[in-house]
Amino acid sequence: MQQPKNLNRLLRALSRQGLDVSYDNQVYSICLNSSLKENWQDASSTTENSENVFATRDNWQDASSTTAEVLLPEGFPVEAKALKQLANLANVRHPQGGCVCRACATPDFHPGDAGVAIGSIVQTDKMVIPAAVGSDINCGMRLHVADLSVEQFLGKRDRFVELMKGDYFFGTRDVSMTAKTARAMFQHGIPGWLDGMLDRAMGSAANSDFEQLAQECDRTFGGGSMNGDVKWAPEELVPNDGTVRDGGLGTIGGGNHFVEIQVVEEVVDRATAYTWGVRSGQIAFMIHSGSRNVGKYIGGMWRDRACEAWPKTLKHPESGLFPLSVEANPELVSSYLQAEATAANYGFINRLLLAELLRLRLRQVFGDIEAPLVYDLPHNITLAEGDGWVTRKGACPAHSGQPVIVPGSMGAPSYLLIGLGNDRFLRSASHGAGRARSRFDLSREGADKTEAALGLTGVDCITLREERRIEEAPAAYKPIQPVIDVQVEAQIVGIVAKMKPVLTFKA
Repeated sequence: MQQPKNLNRLLRALSRQGLDVSYDNQVYSICLNSSLKENWQDASSTTENSENVFATRDNWQDASSTTAEVLLPEGFPVEAKALKQLANLANVRHPQGGCVCRACATPDFHPGDAGVAIGSIVQTDKMVIPAAVGSDINCGMRLHVADLSVEQFLGKRDRFVELMKGDYFFGTRDVSMTAKTARAMFQHGIPGWLDGMLDRAMGSAANSDFEQLAQECDRTFGGGSMNGDVKWAPEELVPNDGTVRDGGLGTIGGGNHFVEIQVVEEVVDRATAYTWGVRSGQIAFMIHSGSRNVGKYIGGMWRDRACEAWPKTLKHPESGLFPLSVEANPELVSSYLQAEATAANYGFINRLLLAELLRLRLRQVFGDIEAPLVYDLPHNITLAEGDGWVTRKGACPAHSGQPVIVPGSMGAPSYLLIGLGNDRFLRSASHGAGRARSRFDLSREGADKTEAALGLTGVDCITLREERRIEEAPAAYKPIQPVIDVQVEAQIVGIVAKMKPVLTFKA
C-alpha cells in the first residue's frame, strides 16, 4: 500500500498540536503525546483536601493514554480537529474508576460539533460517556425493498410524491395513539407500540399489516426494543390517559437525515441477498432518522447530569467529556442507560412510522405491494458488549452475519453490506461517506451554487427548503466508493448489493 504523500511533514504538524500519530497500511494510530497529557492531567486536579480523591488521583494520572486507530482510504484528508477529538475521547477516564479500553474510527471520520468526532467508537470499562452518544440517540438506517420496477415507479411518481409531501412536510400524516400505547412505546419500543396498537389501532397505522410489522421485529437490531422507562420521556408525551398526538413522530429531521427511493442496481453476494429478499431491479426505500426532540431532550439532560456528578474537588476535563463511573455512581450509570434506551425506543418507532407511511402510500398508488423490511439498525448508541460497553457515534454495529446499511449522498450509490465481526475495529462499520465540506462553506455568499458545482445535475430532491438542497448536495460529501472498498479490504464488511438513488426527501 502506497504511503501518503508528505506523510512525515503531516506527522510533524500533528505532533506540534499535541498528537502522536503513526501510519501503517491505511490505518492511523493516534494518542495524546506525553507533554499534552501531563498538562491535561495537572489541570484536572486542584486539591488534596479529599482523601478519596488524593488516593485515586495518582492512579488516574499514572494511567497511559489509549491509542486509537483510524481507518482512512488513501487520499482522504487527515483532519487534525477530528484526530484531536478522537484522542481526547480515547483518553477519557474517571478518577474514581472507569476508563476507555479501546478506541477506533470508521472511514467516514470527520469532526463533530459537540467535541466528539463522527465515526468514533469506544469500548469502556466501568463507565459510560453520555456525550459520546450525544443528542441524536438511535439515529439509524432502515431499508425496505419492493417488487416494483423503476419504470413502474416513475410512471406514477408525481402522484406518489404529492402524497408523501403531505405526510412528511404538510402534516397530513396521522400518528396518533392512546396514552397507553405511547407509554408502552417508550418502555418497550416496537413490541410495546404494537401491543398497544393491536389493543386499539389509531391514525394512519390503523391500515397497517400488524402481522407483517410483528414479524419484522426479527429484522430490527435488538428486536427494536431496549429497556426504557416512561419516567425519562417528555411529560407531555406520556399522559395517564387520552390520546397522544406527537408532532415530532414520523418526521425526517434536518441535517443529513433523509428518506430516499432507490433501485437495486447490482447484487454482489447472491446467496445472502436471496436470503434477505433482495433482487436486482427492485425498488428500495432507505430511511435515515433518529429520536428527534426526545433524543435532544434526554441527551441534553444527561450531558448536564454527568457534568454535575463530576467530583467537586477536580477541575473539569479540558475535553468537556464527563464520564459516569460505576464505582462512584452506579445508580447514575444504570439510569443513564435506561434513559438512553427510552430515546432509542422512540427512534425505532420514528423510523418504523416513516417507513409505514411510505409503504401505505405505495399500496395506495401501486396496489398490493408487500415491501418487506430488510433491516433496521442504530448509529448513535451505547450497547453492552463483552465485559463493558461499546459506544458508537456516527458508526453502526457490524457483527458477524448482520446486515449493514451505508448510504452515499443523494447523488451517489448506497450499499447493503454484511458485517464480518472484525474485533480490531470493535465490530463496527461506517454510517456513510462523511462530510467533505461544511454547510456554511456550501451556502456562504460567493460560493459556487451551480447545479454542476454542487453535483446536483440529474438529482431529484424533494424539499421545501432550497438551502437544504445546497447544504446536503453531493459535493458536501466524500466519495462513497473508497469508504466501502477500504472496509471490504480490512474485512469489516462484505458487499451484498448496491443501490442508486431515484429521488430523495429532505426536510
